[in-house]
Amino acid sequence: MAKKILVSCGTAVATSTVVLRKIEDHLKEKGIKVDMIQCKAAEVPSKLDGVDLIVTTTPVGDVGNIPVIQTLSFLTGVGMDADLEKIISYIKD
Repeated sequence: MAKKILVSCGTAVATSTVVLRKIEDHLKEKGIKVDMIQCKAAEVPSKLDGVDLIVTTTPVGDVGNIPVIQTLSFLTGVGMDADLEKIISYIKD
């Protein structure tokens, strides 16, 4: 079963779309199948069912035990490779 990654930003329009596509493309190149969900940061608490990892550009509040990577690296390019490796480490079986 594919791991589920929730990607959020302030408005779930441009920023989270860029982040989602970069993660999706990188994981596809590595042969890693994931299900991706996109939402506003305010919607995160209502979207947690079955989520294995949250990647966000803005604080998302309490998400229980689900790991969160809060980063701007997918927008700036700075630290993106390190964040991609973190993502892979969280979703590996």
